[in-house]
Amino acid sequence: MWERCRRPPGRRSAGRVTIDAAMEINAKYTSLVAVGDSFTEGMSDLLPDGSYRGWADILAERLAARTPGFRYANLAVRGKLIGQIVEEQVGMAAALGADVITLVGGLNDTLRPKCDMGRVRALLEQAVETLAPSCKQLVLMRSPGRQGPVLERFRPRMEQLFSYVDDLADRHGAVVVDLYGAASLGDQRLWDVDRLHLTAEGHRRVAEAVWQTLGHAAEEDWRTPLPLGVRPAWASRRVADVRFARQHLGPWIGRRLTGRSSGDGRTGAHVDPTTGRAFWVTPTDHTKPGPVQDWQRVEPGPA
Repeated sequence: MWERCRRPPGRRSAGRVTIDAAMEINAKYTSLVAVGDSFTEGMSDLLPDGSYRGWADILAERLAARTPGFRYANLAVRGKLIGQIVEEQVGMAAALGADVITLVGGLNDTLRPKCDMGRVRALLEQAVETLAPSCKQLVLMRSPGRQGPVLERFRPRMEQLFSYVDDLADRHGAVVVDLYGAASLGDQRLWDVDRLHLTAEGHRRVAEAVWQTLGHAAEEDWRTPLPLGVRPAWASRRVADVRFARQHLGPWIGRRLTGRSSGDGRTGAHVDPTTGRAFWVTPTDHTKPGPVQDWQRVEPGPA
């Protein structure tokens, strides 16, 4: 078991690691575990086979390309509340003993009609207190915020959640990837038609942001705005609004009112649904240069 994560040296501001501090973090990592909800599962970065390849997968591919024997496990499941993440994923993640653990959760709670933010804070603290001692580096996140009237009413709760994240990072030596403060990620073109999940380009930018926060040299500026485009006509926007309400907003509200979740009955990508145990994946061929194309399953050793 790794010793408790130490606060990275260098300047810090409101729990968010600065570039100076990030570059001093040990950038040699041999394993990654991702914990959370749909944002970390990868929706809506859809692959041809129907699976998702989100920012955590992209990050793992990039880390694996420079580290022979790299291992990765994504435990995230769409729709999960912070209590479910703590109950179903956190202990499992801690037992794997990874170099890096990413934890993004609580946002689904803030979008519920009734939300006890005190309980959210307590559960988030429980998660951090469990995960921080089990890894070399715990990564927390201020999730990106899309502009729009539906989410605007929940914004105060979201910002309260992010203040919890900053405080916990300061107290437990975690780093925070501040996506909420990036204007470029508010561009509607980086969000899928459901207006809740990032597109492939959005996930690629998040992976770059985490990559840099872990101390790796920047490969691009993930904050760069998209090129200016032609704004859709008023009629086209209204048609899109109606389609969104019918296909996504209505069902989402229905699940909130009935207590159902899109993640009911699902397990994380790297959790065996039969045994309920997490497993690692590692590149099938470590000798191939460039991004990882194929992964193979390997079982974790004894805890």
